[in-house]
Amino acid sequence: MIEAELSKQRLDHYLDLTTTAREKVNVMQHLSVQQQHDVEVLLEMADAYISDAHYFSKQGDYIRSFGAINYAHAWIDAGVKLRLLDGQGDDVLFTLP
Repeated sequence: MIEAELSKQRLDHYLDLTTTAREKVNVMQHLSVQQQHDVEVLLEMADAYISDAHYFSKQGDYIRSFGAINYAHAWIDAGVKLRLLDGQGDDVLFTLP
């Protein structure tokens, strides 16, 4: 059965999942100056989308919140995939290199 609406419970699951992912990653060591800048931008974008997701959730706009939290997770996941962030071998939260 396909769910026709996004429940608060399901949204909260994804908010928690991405918050866990954000807390779990570490910046890789021995990055070039450009890579350090890139990872800063990546994490700033993820943090901004996480903030947006919580804002939209509080407004009751679960669809926009869900979209924002997925963008946030994608930014974090991209950092792991590009070896800018260490996902600590977690292949549930991240697409590992």
